[in-house]
Amino acid sequence: MASMAATTKLALHFPENLHITKMNKNVNTSSRRNLSVAANSGGYQAAAAADMINGKKLNGIHVGKEMMSSTWDACMLGKFVEERFVYRQTFVIRSYEIGPDKTATMETLMNLLQETALNHVSGSGLAGDGFGATREMSLRKQIWVVTRIHIQVEKYSSWGDVVEIDTWVDAAGKNAMRRDWIIRDSTTRKIITRATSQWVIMNRETRRLCKIPEQVREEVQPFYLDRLAIAAVQNHIEKIEKLTDETAGRIRSGLAPRWSDMDANLHVNNVKYIGWILESVPIDVLEHYNMTSMTLEYRRECRQSDLLESLTTMKTSGNEDSINGNHSRDLISTHLLRMNHDKAEIIRARSEWQSKQQH
Repeated sequence: MASMAATTKLALHFPENLHITKMNKNVNTSSRRNLSVAANSGGYQAAAAADMINGKKLNGIHVGKEMMSSTWDACMLGKFVEERFVYRQTFVIRSYEIGPDKTATMETLMNLLQETALNHVSGSGLAGDGFGATREMSLRKQIWVVTRIHIQVEKYSSWGDVVEIDTWVDAAGKNAMRRDWIIRDSTTRKIITRATSQWVIMNRETRRLCKIPEQVREEVQPFYLDRLAIAAVQNHIEKIEKLTDETAGRIRSGLAPRWSDMDANLHVNNVKYIGWILESVPIDVLEHYNMTSMTLEYRRECRQSDLLESLTTMKTSGNEDSINGNHSRDLISTHLLRMNHDKAEIIRARSEWQSKQQH
């Protein structure tokens, strides 16, 4: 992942149906699956001289037989599998990536997904001079921004566990790209996390969204894989309720982005918002529940100079208005992150929680 979804000060640059864009089924999936590219089973392949894929030049990017042998490649620990459609990377859960219960946090999972996505772009030979941008995007001063992420967690890994992450991309309508991930426990080989996201292109100078240029589409389309990490029926696309001062159960004000929260595109890294969202979640919930799913809808860009407010309301899965100290019931929460001064929306979110007593 490269950066959070952003827009200018006017939210009008996001079309109303941006968050419910359906996948474009007109793409020839058979041609995707028949794409034959030499894969490097041990790591990255070089991005050097021009080469051909099925007799076609791929933007002057080499994806052939030579392999880059370097310390940098060895440290990345990534490789392409399934005829180069899927990028796979392995991680060890570090001591600074766990929470009070000694398991990886939601922020840790999101950071690992982002790292795998960025290395996927770099390893494919498509990377330009931007943060996750392709070469054609860099020429046009464009960057990817995420508009929606949905993640489902079956199990949180513990300190020292080794996880394996697969990621791939596909079209999402005419002017968006979908990126999916799965996380496996490297010991049991069981899938413990699934995630899906939607990305659009923004001009990094005007901060306005724009259509995907045909040249960029030609770069990324050979890597499209028609596969869903999360089945459509499980990918919650219903509208997330907008919280207000009256409907929020808790409000936390005065949250301030730091310089260290900024990413290479000079706006707040999309993972940072999760911590601010959780600032308004009751501590009793954080102590006694695991977050099993989270959906984030990014509405607006956030800069270092902004002050934020975090709003949350909690309900049991039976739609009762409070949890009343009963830790046996699953919970559903709705969140809003907004500007402090004008109440403009930054992120709407929804999360589901399961009692730790059930584990």
